Amino acid sequence: MRQTQKKTKIYTVSQVNSLIKGILENNLPGRLTVTGEITDWKLHSSGHCYFLLKDEFSQLPCVMWKSKFSKVKFEPENGLAIIAKGHIDVYSPQGKYQFYVESMQPAGVGALQLAFEQMVRRLEKQGLFDDVHKKALPAYPERIGILTSESGAAVEDIKDSIWNRWPCVRLFLYPVLVQGEGAAEEIASAIRDVNRRNKKLKLDVLIVGRGGGSLEDLWAFNEEVLARAIFDSKIPIISAVGHEVDTTIADLVADARASTPTKAGVVAVPDMQEVLGQLVSMERRLTSQAKAKVKLAQQNLEIILANAVFRHPLLPVRNAEQQLDELGVKLADLMKQVLVEAREKLHAGYEQVRKIEPHRLLGKKTVDLNNLKNRASAAMLTVINRCRLQLTSQVNLLAGLNPKSVLQRGYSITTNKKTGLLVRNLEDIRIGDYLITELADEKLIESEVTKK
Repeated sequence: MRQTQKKTKIYTVSQVNSLIKGILENNLPGRLTVTGEITDWKLHSSGHCYFLLKDEFSQLPCVMWKSKFSKVKFEPENGLAIIAKGHIDVYSPQGKYQFYVESMQPAGVGALQLAFEQMVRRLEKQGLFDDVHKKALPAYPERIGILTSESGAAVEDIKDSIWNRWPCVRLFLYPVLVQGEGAAEEIASAIRDVNRRNKKLKLDVLIVGRGGGSLEDLWAFNEEVLARAIFDSKIPIISAVGHEVDTTIADLVADARASTPTKAGVVAVPDMQEVLGQLVSMERRLTSQAKAKVKLAQQNLEIILANAVFRHPLLPVRNAEQQLDELGVKLADLMKQVLVEAREKLHAGYEQVRKIEPHRLLGKKTVDLNNLKNRASAAMLTVINRCRLQLTSQVNLLAGLNPKSVLQRGYSITTNKKTGLLVRNLEDIRIGDYLITELADEKLIESEVTKK
């Protein structure tokens, strides 16, 4: 009997993964909610997230695409327990199943509360809350800008609280979104725009705020982009957000905080009645001090007027005149004494000169000088004659050595014009050469050789 052989079916790897994918899709719920602890967290440069969710006994590979992760307010990190929603599917290129996360929130605490706490820790570490960076508010502002919603109650609360205390100030409203997507970016852009134009606007203070609400309603004031804009502002900023119990990151970064929009006026401007009271008090104090100083000055004046100088004002002048007279007498006596002493010295000197007989001494010196002059002239003539004889001898010697001296005795010197050499024999010239014959007194004769 003939046996029938079963043919074994062979699957490709892709087919196996497709079978597993189908089984998972048919047997698992379309959406799962999974709780676990994040580990091996990786945020790729593409914006996609890859991590594991683990519990005490197992772990689950997870993926969260950039479009979904951009909606997460807090920062996932290793060790954080979360509740994630998504679905299971097979990643065919590597043959593994993954949990595709669509949303996540922290386990045991709200996502916004965790995001707020994480933001506070990060910005505090970067120094954005340090008092050293906070700018002082002007004591008496004249122009105040308000960044809030033009339709909300906050703008009226801020306006009333400021004008009730300081009615001389001018207010400028910059309408912005204070809630919802893009609100934080709009407020930050408004702060930067006001700072750029403040040479023209000349604002002393900016108030940024809104009324109360839930943490989600106030979230625009917890965004980092707004915190950076407040920190970078050159204009002092007052944060007036929510109710007294609400605290936002804008409150922590701002130069000053009003617990509510209504209290923004208390922080931003002084109370006019208090200032007037202070002015009245200062006026009284200055008046009292001025009166005291005037009274003291009057007393000092009375003391001065009682002085003898003012009772007899010409007495110092008369005393000075008397001193001048006395000094004049002393000076005249001294001059007489000096003249007497000078006259005596002059007479003594005249006697000494007379004893020396200078005219007789001068005659003797004149004779001696003439003798010396004559001796010097004779010596100089002797030296000059001796030098003239030596010079004549040297000239005669040089004349005897001069090769042209023989020319005066009828001789001549012949040179070849072409070569410039002396003609000593017939070999020094050729037919057609020109000869230069030098005679006495530098006279020259030029001739042509036609025959040797």
